[in-house]
Amino acid sequence: MPQSATSTPELRQRFKELLRKVGSGEHTSRGLSRGEADEALALMLQGHASDTQIGAFLIAHRIRRPEPQELAGMVDTYRRLGPQLTSASAQPKPVCFGMPFDGRTRTAPLYPLTALVLCAAGQPVVLQAGARMPVKYGVTALELFQDLGLDLQGLPLNAVASGFQHHGLALIHQPDHFPLADSLIRHRDDLGKRPPVASAELLWTAHHGDHLFVSGFVHPPTESRAWETLSLLGEEDVITVKGLEGSTDLPISRACITARMRRTKPAERMILHPRDHGCFGPDQEWTNLEAWTEQAHAALRGAGPLAAALRWNAGCYLWFCGVSASLSAGLERAEQCLQKAEGQTMLESLIRWRSAVGG
Repeated sequence: MPQSATSTPELRQRFKELLRKVGSGEHTSRGLSRGEADEALALMLQGHASDTQIGAFLIAHRIRRPEPQELAGMVDTYRRLGPQLTSASAQPKPVCFGMPFDGRTRTAPLYPLTALVLCAAGQPVVLQAGARMPVKYGVTALELFQDLGLDLQGLPLNAVASGFQHHGLALIHQPDHFPLADSLIRHRDDLGKRPPVASAELLWTAHHGDHLFVSGFVHPPTESRAWETLSLLGEEDVITVKGLEGSTDLPISRACITARMRRTKPAERMILHPRDHGCFGPDQEWTNLEAWTEQAHAALRGAGPLAAALRWNAGCYLWFCGVSASLSAGLERAEQCLQKAEGQTMLESLIRWRSAVGG
């Protein structure tokens, strides 16, 4: 990364001190404080650290594994330097999804379709993602929406905010709305491993204000660390999901391991069984955009190989968000949305809005 024009020897020396803390040996390496982690990430994003320093920091931090207060500090950086989105005064509180930015490669994504059904039911949704990036270089949210006919690339943040407040859907696209964070992508490619900032991405939302935050995870230790981090960050309503490829998509091939954490209360485990609700089946494999787009349009009308998974996901999230009073009611509402093609109607409305915005 080129050095910032305002970088000083003092700032580079300060980063070196922080690097020493995470890069020392087994017996002397120690975690950063929340403030130090915030400071370190800000120095990297703002060009006050050399490429060598950034690479060393990211790999050393990965090897030692980030602690909750360090992840909280990184999210503090994102909250301060990144885009900010707020709800309209009369708007229901949104659901904000935190999932891996490097996309999907094995299973067909459901979250764009779930978002459309939720919006059709009056539930606002905030998504965030980037362009194709290491380590998976999987298909992205932007590409999926584009192939549905909704091109959300290149929108200024004020247009995203207006669309969110009027139609209920926002996609924060990192290259457009947070180029500082995008500057670290090439380092991730060089390392060939996800650095701790990838963990922070799962715990950050650009939405400021009251919301339900949903974060995907793969391994149990990651989930418990997420609970502690999100508690430090003051998140008051959180759901963690052992989703497909670490996403927030609920599987239908197995029991769904989720948990809910409200305010200062301990996390409450929720095991959901798609088999008990007529949604059990194989998780559809990812093949290519063309096949997915055909399946997606069919699913929005309640047909095809993604329909059962979409009903399950939309129904669960309608319940999680409080739109429906129970899981059974959520699934019934989701089925109605699919049979009436309400998600497809919402998609068409968003396409018209995007055309009117131009750019």
